[in-house]
Amino acid sequence: MSTATLTIDLPALTANWTALANMGRAEPGAVVKANAYGLGAGRVGRALAKAGARTFFVAVAEEGAALRQALGPGPVIYILSGHMAGDADMLGDMDLTPILNSLDQMIRHLEALPGHPFGLQLDTGMNRLGMEPSEWAAVRDIALAQDPQLIISHLACADEPDAPMNTDQLARFRQMTSGLDCPLSLANTGGILLNRAYHFDVTRPGIGMYGGLPFDNARPVVTLDIPVIQCRDVAPGDAVGYGRAWIAQRPSRIATLSTGYADGILRCLGDRISVWADDVRCPVVGRISMDLIGVDVTDTASDPKSVSLLGPQQGVDTLADAAGTIGYEILTSLGERYTRRYLGG
Repeated sequence: MSTATLTIDLPALTANWTALANMGRAEPGAVVKANAYGLGAGRVGRALAKAGARTFFVAVAEEGAALRQALGPGPVIYILSGHMAGDADMLGDMDLTPILNSLDQMIRHLEALPGHPFGLQLDTGMNRLGMEPSEWAAVRDIALAQDPQLIISHLACADEPDAPMNTDQLARFRQMTSGLDCPLSLANTGGILLNRAYHFDVTRPGIGMYGGLPFDNARPVVTLDIPVIQCRDVAPGDAVGYGRAWIAQRPSRIATLSTGYADGILRCLGDRISVWADDVRCPVVGRISMDLIGVDVTDTASDPKSVSLLGPQQGVDTLADAAGTIGYEILTSLGERYTRRYLGG
């Protein structure tokens, strides 16, 4: 096989979801936007539904329609971008519930789909999506008369437990929803881990389900095994790859891997990361190119047929630290050329 194999451990993913769900008494939703963070929304969604999830969150209506086809009728699928122009037929036909973010969206939804369920998002200080306090005060009575299914807000600093923004947003959300009897939702993975005060009625676990920080106790969900195309000997003083960015300091054995930045292995990682051949660490050498990566396999007992980039020795957050980014970007960047293999589910 000439393409790398991305293995998704669905029992580990659902175990992470269950662990986060058991941290409180709120109903646990599941965030499966961006094709379930790149892992396949259909397979992930069905596994979560089998584990008990009944409420899902995606970014846009098109994602919701694809998820509905995978899940069938029953589960609630919320659209976080709300009711955008042109969405009415898809929302209605596929039984999708938009989270309305503004007065304009509310008017569009009530005119196009009267009686169709919806939720609302309130801006508690992130200044990204949702109704600001003044807008909410103006439309609150009208909106509540239409029986919203859920009212949400989003935490800006939940992965920083001591950030004052967390308690500020919690206080604003409580103030803006005071006296309401409809379900409320504030906590993403980080919010779930803060404490139960942030949980309200529905939680929205995302990155923690997929094995990423800030959920330290998450089970690893993904492994990535990459085939070796060719191995060669390199003499001291010889260079490998574009720009002569790496020069051998000893007689070396170099393996060329069948992957690159076109597959989501960020070019900036370069020589900051390694791969593993069984338990032997093999440093990346030279620049990561579009389809190929060089690694130093001098210390292996024999030429490996494949190596592991993601696995027990190195998770998505280790790669993210090396790239100066976050685990979300590593996961969602994983390319379409990988052969995806699912365990369980």
